[in-house]
Amino acid sequence: MAATASGPPTVFPTILYADARAAVRTLTEAFGFAPAAVYETDAGQMAHAELSLGNGAVMIGPKGTGSAYDRAMADGGPVGVYVVVADVDAHHARAAAHDGVEILVPPTDQEYGSRDYMARDAEGNIWSFGTYGPQLPA
Repeated sequence: MAATASGPPTVFPTILYADARAAVRTLTEAFGFAPAAVYETDAGQMAHAELSLGNGAVMIGPKGTGSAYDRAMADGGPVGVYVVVADVDAHHARAAAHDGVEILVPPTDQEYGSRDYMARDAEGNIWSFGTYGPQLPA
């Protein structure tokens, strides 16, 4: 079956964090993601979160649960995620003002026409934000 670019996203980066609740705060407050769903265990611990930005989303979960995914990812990370944003400078200003975000590369114009910047979250994951949006086949 051929991939298409229409409809809802079909690829969702999934990232495990030692402190998933703090990660959700950083991604929403610093990077502008919106919580689409946040699930907790009966004990009040974060079990899973889905955060959206534009027409994309990431899934966040806690490390150390013992689940099959947690065991498979035990030696994984950090990860890198690229997100398309319309106003790189405004997005950068928001992220730079947030504790727990380290700006690695300030907003920069690229030879291929994009403007982007790169940041690291408190657990070492790399987040790149830019104006370049890959064109997918129809």
